[in-house]
Amino acid sequence: MKFSTAVRGTAGAAALALLVPVVGAAASQPDPSGVVIESHEVSRSVTAPADCGPGSRPETGLQGDVPAADRDSGRSAEGYDCNISRVGGFAGRGAGIVSASFDHCAYLGTIFPGDLLGPAPGVQVLDVSDPANPVPTVNLTEPAMLAGTWESLKVHSGRKLLVGTGVPAMTGSGLLSVYDISDCAHPRLLNPGTGTNLQMPLPITSHEGGFSPDGMTYWSSGVVPGLVSAVDLADPVNPRVIWQGLSGPSSHGFGMREDGNRMYLADNAGGLRVLDTSAVQRRDPNPQVPVLAQMVWTDGIATQHSVPVSYDGHPYIFVVDEAASGGVKLIDVADDANPRIVGGIKLEINLPENVDSQIASASGGSAFTYDPHYCTADRPVDPTALACGWASSGVRVFDVRDPFEAKEIGYFNPPAMKGRNLERWNSPHALASVLGYPVFSELAVQGAKERGVFDPAQAESSRTGMLLGGDLSTDWCMSPPEWRGNDLWVTCSDNGFLALRLDEDVYTPPANQRSTLGS
Repeated sequence: MKFSTAVRGTAGAAALALLVPVVGAAASQPDPSGVVIESHEVSRSVTAPADCGPGSRPETGLQGDVPAADRDSGRSAEGYDCNISRVGGFAGRGAGIVSASFDHCAYLGTIFPGDLLGPAPGVQVLDVSDPANPVPTVNLTEPAMLAGTWESLKVHSGRKLLVGTGVPAMTGSGLLSVYDISDCAHPRLLNPGTGTNLQMPLPITSHEGGFSPDGMTYWSSGVVPGLVSAVDLADPVNPRVIWQGLSGPSSHGFGMREDGNRMYLADNAGGLRVLDTSAVQRRDPNPQVPVLAQMVWTDGIATQHSVPVSYDGHPYIFVVDEAASGGVKLIDVADDANPRIVGGIKLEINLPENVDSQIASASGGSAFTYDPHYCTADRPVDPTALACGWASSGVRVFDVRDPFEAKEIGYFNPPAMKGRNLERWNSPHALASVLGYPVFSELAVQGAKERGVFDPAQAESSRTGMLLGGDLSTDWCMSPPEWRGNDLWVTCSDNGFLALRLDEDVYTPPANQRSTLGS
């Protein structure tokens, strides 16, 4: 089975994630550049589910599923939790796709044009000194912040910098703002010139972005075309592009080796490219960034980003597929030219044989259903746990001390904001439910007919709900959870900022837990 070019690697691919998991035989072939491309069979292994302790409100269906019956009855509005409790939160007008945090503050990402509406336009800054009662302080309203930060809002804790780019619709260009967050509750704009307005644009495309490990470079990647730009931040007052290249037709997020010399760049078609970024890291006068290896796979598309880790000194990356039930893959990257898939993490709802359950429960849930989006390890060296925003499956936490036998230890799927679309204009979920449901509904119906599982009554119900703006019968948890001891700080689209606590019975923080993203 093949994806049409109109769907694969686009927003429509997310809608078909629950419809067409592809099964392919393992194979290898050279591409025109001579880079070896590997394709891999669909993984059918399920991560062991969590054993929920006292006080939990566990899922009622398959692991990761929010059944249609729960959406219809209102049960999903109560949320689901297992060994994770809510300490506090701040919903506001919702949160964009990716948010960030530093010290005792959180920064809520934005989605255009909903974030333009009051009472708090732009990136909202929260003082979370008391996680039970986060307090808004100021709003960042530079053009990049108002244009929608999508997946670009990132922090480097060592340099105390916050950067975001303007992405009004899938791909943006020109806008980039750099802030000093030494006083985290009151960020100070550093670059009032280049990149902050349309009269002085920075020559970049943007969708996703992030820092090099030393914080001296901010890498920005577009979607179509897959242009990747290296922005020098040695002087954050004057950001400048020092390299730009097109490594493939469509790029997404990435992770970087600790020395900054390798980038593991996600490919929206479903795969990964390994880039040699050492020349940029050294600041060579005319840097070249060759592609060392490329991988493709058949279970999972819209590959989102990677999380570099090591076990006993051996390098691996966790790689996240945003769509088509690819889950999280564990890839051995010791050999730059020959990365190998050696393990992975999937929920029961992600298996191909459960696609009917996916359609039945998620056809009214909009573009993203039961797929991971961003994950964070509790430390890069010998990590003990991985926390992931798993879209409509909520926040999921896994024991990865043995990465080949990961086990789920807890989850938190926040209460659904059913019927409250107009209260959450900074939520991409609420916005998509209003603007995009009719298209995604018809894609779902078409796919169900092709597979012989079409239910006319259910389809009509889904169409009606979508045309009325959707019902928000689950949330989207898309942002990377940040580890803070037993606490996790995260945002979900409809519920906004959440401070969560993982039970001590299932998790003990390692002594050198990485407590702040980007450091």
